[in-house]
Amino acid sequence: MKLSKFKFNLPQELIALHPAYNRDESRLMVLHKDTGEIEHRIFKDVIEYFDDKDVMVFNNTKVFPARLYGNKEKTGAEIEVFLLRELNREQRLWDVLVDPARKIRIGNKLYFGDDDLLVAEVIDNTTSRGRTLRFLFDGPYDEFKEALYSLGETPLPKFINREVEAEDAERFQTIFAKHEGAVAAPTAGMHFSRELMKRLEIKGINFAEITLHVGLGNFRDVDVEDLTKHRMDSEQIFINDKAVEIVNRAKEGKHKVCAVGTTVVRTLESSVSTMGTLKPFEGWTNKFLFPPYDFSIPDAMISNFHLPYSTLMMMVAAFGGYDKVMECYKLAIKEKYRFGTYGDAILII
Repeated sequence: MKLSKFKFNLPQELIALHPAYNRDESRLMVLHKDTGEIEHRIFKDVIEYFDDKDVMVFNNTKVFPARLYGNKEKTGAEIEVFLLRELNREQRLWDVLVDPARKIRIGNKLYFGDDDLLVAEVIDNTTSRGRTLRFLFDGPYDEFKEALYSLGETPLPKFINREVEAEDAERFQTIFAKHEGAVAAPTAGMHFSRELMKRLEIKGINFAEITLHVGLGNFRDVDVEDLTKHRMDSEQIFINDKAVEIVNRAKEGKHKVCAVGTTVVRTLESSVSTMGTLKPFEGWTNKFLFPPYDFSIPDAMISNFHLPYSTLMMMVAAFGGYDKVMECYKLAIKEKYRFGTYGDAILII
């Protein structure tokens, strides 16, 4: 499968800059993968496609305010720092991306906030853009974390080309976000409202939760034509016994297992037993799913409409079938569906 097969012309105005007014009222395209039939619905109609004892699997990761703006010592140049992950709690070490990277060297100090609330020292170059920072903070860890997060802003992807607004702090999270560690939102889950969850529960749909801390690798450009040569960034995942039991019981009873989002699909497919069942797992995954691929765990999935050439779109194409998904994307553009993080959804069933 070649990268060039995922090229399409996406008009800029179809990239959603804001979420739908109500979470569950974005548009929903439904693809029946066996017949190729396509329907146009509203997201809350998703309930009509599931029955008693079917399972929906959600990613309960929580996004933290990962984007900071600081100034370089002496020159005062503004530097954007994107927190990727905490490396060492005691030493206040963080793996970060910096922009512009060319201005930052080992030993440089960066100052953040009024009265230089936080100071960080660059102690390592990990990649051309990546650095390791040590934050110089003498107080207790809780105070450090509070200071760090008070300076950070919601890490909207760059393709949402606008200033961060107050509503983003809430709308760039799912309502079931619990475990902090993501720098990007598991977008398919953002369509679920409390009212819709209640209605699904009353209908008898069971919920399972996994955790995948979404990293920036989702937005990294694929720069090889042969997709077998692309390497995904590793992301931390957790699948507990309870989720395993709910999913495997549904599969045993021939009920649907719906993965809510590409992150859930990747997590589920990263821990499959030889019998084709889900296994508990705690660790890292760099699984890259693209067509053709035989899925073991989910038989339905919900996703947003993704950007051209993205690994997220490739995974959707693997699940729904390349030709059918490309047809859906063509139709989505014609019907002016909204793309990206705050965009509309597709259910493949």
